[in-house]
Amino acid sequence: MKTAEIAQRYLDYFEKNGHTIVPSASLVTDDPALLFTVAGMVPFIPYLSGDVPAPYPRAADNQKCIRTNDIEEVGKTPRHGTFFQMLGNWSFGDYFKEGAIRYAWELLTTSEADGGLGFDPKDLWVTVYEEDDEAHDLWRRLTDLPEERIQRLGKDTNYWSTGLPGPAGPCSEIFFDRGPAYGIDGGPATDDDRYVEIWNLVFMQYEITDVKSKYDFTIVGELPNKNIDTGMGLERIAFIKQGVDNMYETDQVRPVLDAAVRLSGKTYGADHDDDVRFRVVADHVRSSLMLLSDGVTPSNDGRGYILRRLMRRAIRSMRLLGVDGPTFATLFAASRDAMKDAYPVVADEYERLSAYALAEEATFLRTLAAGSENLDASIAAAKDAGATQIGGAEAFLLHDTYGFPIDLTLEIVEEAGLSVDRDAFDTLMQEQRARAKADARSRKRQLADTSVYRDFRAQGETIFTGYSDLETESTVLGLLVDGLPAQRATTGQIAEVILAETALYAESGGQVADKGMIVGPGFELEVLDVQKPVPGLVSHTVEVTSGEVGVGQPATSVVDAANRRAAQQAHSATHLVHAALRDTLGKSATQAGSLNRAGYMRFDFAWGQTLSEATKTEIEEIANNAVRDNLQVTTRVLPLDEAKALGAMALFGEKYGETVRMVDIGGPWSRELCAGTHVSSSAEVGLINLVGESSVGASTRRVEALVGFDAFRELAAERAIVSQLTSSLKTPKDQLPARIAELAASLKAAEKRIAQFEAKALESRLPELAATAQAVGPFRVVAQSLGTAASADDVRSLALQVRARVGAGAVVALGAQVGERPVVIVATDDVARGGGARAGALAKTAAAVLGGGGGGRDDVAQGGGTDAAALPAALDALTRALETATA
Repeated sequence: MKTAEIAQRYLDYFEKNGHTIVPSASLVTDDPALLFTVAGMVPFIPYLSGDVPAPYPRAADNQKCIRTNDIEEVGKTPRHGTFFQMLGNWSFGDYFKEGAIRYAWELLTTSEADGGLGFDPKDLWVTVYEEDDEAHDLWRRLTDLPEERIQRLGKDTNYWSTGLPGPAGPCSEIFFDRGPAYGIDGGPATDDDRYVEIWNLVFMQYEITDVKSKYDFTIVGELPNKNIDTGMGLERIAFIKQGVDNMYETDQVRPVLDAAVRLSGKTYGADHDDDVRFRVVADHVRSSLMLLSDGVTPSNDGRGYILRRLMRRAIRSMRLLGVDGPTFATLFAASRDAMKDAYPVVADEYERLSAYALAEEATFLRTLAAGSENLDASIAAAKDAGATQIGGAEAFLLHDTYGFPIDLTLEIVEEAGLSVDRDAFDTLMQEQRARAKADARSRKRQLADTSVYRDFRAQGETIFTGYSDLETESTVLGLLVDGLPAQRATTGQIAEVILAETALYAESGGQVADKGMIVGPGFELEVLDVQKPVPGLVSHTVEVTSGEVGVGQPATSVVDAANRRAAQQAHSATHLVHAALRDTLGKSATQAGSLNRAGYMRFDFAWGQTLSEATKTEIEEIANNAVRDNLQVTTRVLPLDEAKALGAMALFGEKYGETVRMVDIGGPWSRELCAGTHVSSSAEVGLINLVGESSVGASTRRVEALVGFDAFRELAAERAIVSQLTSSLKTPKDQLPARIAELAASLKAAEKRIAQFEAKALESRLPELAATAQAVGPFRVVAQSLGTAASADDVRSLALQVRARVGAGAVVALGAQVGERPVVIVATDDVARGGGARAGALAKTAAAVLGGGGGGRDDVAQGGGTDAAALPAALDALTRALETATA
């Protein structure tokens, strides 16, 4: 049974049983405590907690998920995958334990011919929470499971919570017994891979607080409604129904594994370690493709870092399989073909998605090459010193700074006949992980408990009137002071105000929040921020500037009209620039993020190379031509499918409801899904002045522009600068570029002549410096400060010349101030090195006195620091080090 067929049978069954079928949410969640949708329940948290009224009493879905907390287990077990699909059925105050158990058992054990999944009851086991007698008795009454196949387990396995304050409850898990060939007898309690968990039924009935860990919390009481949250792993069902040993061999994953086998020339099933690598490649490539399809791009932090890590682990695994060159063109195409029937976007957007993947691969292959050079140097230094291993700190630096995988380091070092101080490396890794966990815990502690908004949201959605009105009369529904509900707020306090209606725009879609006031009888509130803490609810963060505001009072939201007008200009300009980019670069230049505020817009888009000046000028001209043409701006609210059929652009990673707001500028020329505020015609934008273009990733560029009066002010400032230059240089403005280039060339030539003069001046001191050589034990030492020098290279050249003139046993240390910083160059000859004088160690000694660092080869090395006045002391310290070495 194909994976897609299993999913369809599941959805068909629950639709037949009165469930609303909900499409999968994005892998990118708007939950501030999470980077990704890590479980099927994440999109439903507001309904399960009661913060937002559920739009349906019961639902079912197939939710895309990403989870990387067990990433080290990928490929080693039959069931661990970073991307997975979770089939779920949900009840929001409708049916409870009996309904959930009845539905699960019926679907699992009904024959395939009758639309079920066709599991034999004798292969199924069930676990329940040890104190949940009700669930135990229901399993006995509703099914033919014998007592010995219903196991009671503790809170660590059969009690569910997010680890944060909110909903929780006991759960019941259903397991499939793969048979004695896969492990020991004893059921799920053995925690053996023989028993595969396929379905978890969570009976969400309690609210918890004071959460110290997953198992240590306080139950406050029962939730307003008892809910059902279930999750059935689609990949786990697939590998069982397809008769394969693990999820990596199912129809949606195996094609990538097979492609990796062909590229490597190795055989799958012949070697355990290689098999794990093949599975890692198959899993990580699919996960990367799905993350890219939901708008995530590789970067060094947050979601982008997770994606980058997955890609680099796949590249590393292919390298360990013997493939050093690029492989993503083949692997990602194989994943696309395997996933496109279930997720058409991976085929429709493949040109864009693969561009990111191929760019990331090329970057990391260069990183591996650079890391290999650093590692080779560490190996050579270890061998020269007679060491048998390289330090853990060096291995960690390669891993942490250069992204060089530790197992690749171990492999290369082992081939060189050395080892790595793995204990030291592991200690540094543990310290880094501890810091990351502490940061994550801190972030969770700082999150507001959204349950405080529950009662406000239960009164309905906040009505936004700001598309047409800049003032709206309403009522204060609620107040929060210091994050807690309050009846009033007085002068000087910061509070959150919930209104039934508001004209103030809440930050979203790249557009920053409105500025403005909230006024009422006897009070004035300055609006500091406007946000949507839970879907459908607008919260205004305010400072009470006068009077006292209370719950139930009338209040009028007043938008700062000038700021709103400028923000609208910027947002509409963003749409114009997007359309101009697509006109100029093609349809693959899709949006990857934006920011709009009064007078300024920033737009990120998929593109892999710097824009030429001519291209930037063309984009700017197209956008301003659209302003000149005074194109009509229209908005429509319509079904999502209809908007997409009309060609409306949707931002990847954004969530859209069944109905959407579509913004047209000039008809289909610019047609995007957008909830922001806009001008009524393009001429109102005024002027768009592109002021910046830069890279924000391997395949993402950013353009920045000033808009409206801010754009005019920038151009006026530039005009003033040009006027000043024409006056100072007595050159017409059209000849300024040539004149400035001429002056720059003259300056460069003068600097070159000065540098030559200073170098000759230094060289003229050669006999004088050589004559200062003093005997220190077996060494002839020159340790002199030169004053100032044009460059460290000049000092290095002179040190080498002095070394040649001094003769056998020469140790030359010359110090100079180069610019604002001191530098010391140390040069030794063969005889001196034979006596133990190594330039690198001596340079470090001097640099320590200068407040910096240094090092290098044994024959020539350099040190530096920040304290130029300490140069004489640094040279004295170097000389004393030689005296100590010869004592």
